[in-house]
Amino acid sequence: MGKGDRRTRRGKIYRSSYGIARPHTDIVTGAAVAKPAAAKPAAAKKAAAPRKKA
Repeated sequence: MGKGDRRTRRGKIYRSSYGIARPHTDIVTGAAVAKPAAAKPAAAKKAAAPRKKA
């Protein structure tokens, strides 16, 4: 059991993967660890219609 074992923490670290042996939660607080924020699409903002001149 070591680096080649996918079921152990060391094997998960070696393969850069996550799972039951290496969860995405903080052991101390139990809160989920923040992942790097992905770029959100700009479509969320609605463009205002141009104003008509009187």
